[in-house]
Amino acid sequence: MSEKVWSVGELTKQIRDLLEGEPFLQRVFVRGELSNYKVYPSGHHYFTVKDEEATLKAVMFRREASRLRFQPESGMRVIALGRIGVYPRDGAYQLYVTELVPDGVGDLHAAFEQLKEKLGREGLFEASHKKPLPPYPERIAVVTSSAGAAVRDVIRVATARFPAAKLIVMPVRVQGTEAPPEIVSAIRYANQWRVADLIITGRGGGSIEDLWAFNDERVARAIYESEIPVISAVGHEPDVTIADFVADVRAATPSNAAELAVPDRQELLGSIAAARRRMEALLSARLGAEREKLRQLAGRRVLQDPSAYLADRRIALDHTQSLLLSAYRGLLAKDRALLGSAAAALDAMSPLKVLARGYAIAETADGRILRSKAGASAGDRLRLLLADGELPCLVMEEEKE
Repeated sequence: MSEKVWSVGELTKQIRDLLEGEPFLQRVFVRGELSNYKVYPSGHHYFTVKDEEATLKAVMFRREASRLRFQPESGMRVIALGRIGVYPRDGAYQLYVTELVPDGVGDLHAAFEQLKEKLGREGLFEASHKKPLPPYPERIAVVTSSAGAAVRDVIRVATARFPAAKLIVMPVRVQGTEAPPEIVSAIRYANQWRVADLIITGRGGGSIEDLWAFNDERVARAIYESEIPVISAVGHEPDVTIADFVADVRAATPSNAAELAVPDRQELLGSIAAARRRMEALLSARLGAEREKLRQLAGRRVLQDPSAYLADRRIALDHTQSLLLSAYRGLLAKDRALLGSAAAALDAMSPLKVLARGYAIAETADGRILRSKAGASAGDRLRLLLADGELPCLVMEEEKE
């Protein structure tokens, strides 16, 4: 038989490579009904997605399942986002689910996910782009509907917490097709004219359709481009919009946005009072230490009897003088001994000592010492130096050899 014979494992691997090599199968939205939904102790979710024509095995691993905002149950209609792969042990293909939402908002959810993925790839959600909120804002621009509960909540909470902040309401529509352009214009106007040092934008709760203005790409880019920090406050805690991902800070509700935007006056007053108490304690301790230092200085003898200080210095001066004189006398005696020794050595070598022993020194008329008879001739006048004086002489004749 000339054809290749495949093992089960080899064939399954080929099928898996074909399926996982198809790009469109790596990100698919599937609508259907949940069946045999089970959560294993490992945290992984196993179930089947079915309709009238077919069934599809699916698995949602623990990490993705931890992000679910509802409790899936068998019989629920859902839209699942995931990729198609092959589980070799069973030789069956299945859907590896990354996100799961109840059906009924499928189109909006798909659009939400597509925009979220697009902006995420562009880096609009990066933490490095997030700007810190000013600790004590002077002016806060509130971009929301002037007739909604959100603006009243922000004003009520912010005024109670920090009356010093000025709230500037910039009324816009927050629902409908006209809402995104108005929100964008308000954010850009606030930046162009620097009307505030913090922006709060959002609205109260509602359905996904009601909140859709804050899932608009234009609003997301306006928030991202804002030089003024932006707090997104859309809906309630479970509601998540694209604006929440792009904003510098996400608030659970408009009231929470006001709490994040301004400090609590009572907490500030408490902090100031505590700081004052610490300062007073430090100053009191410092004054006590300085008083003790002053008391010790006041007890010193130099302050109680200033003349005693001079007396002590005189005694010290006399002692120093005595030491100097003693040292001087010692040096003088040493030098005298050295001088006497040198004088004795010099005296021992003196010509006068030689003369005293009966010798004489002959000098020529011009004062030269006569060291040899060759230095004088008959008729020369010489001078003999003796121990007791000088004696003029005349050379009468030269000695014959």
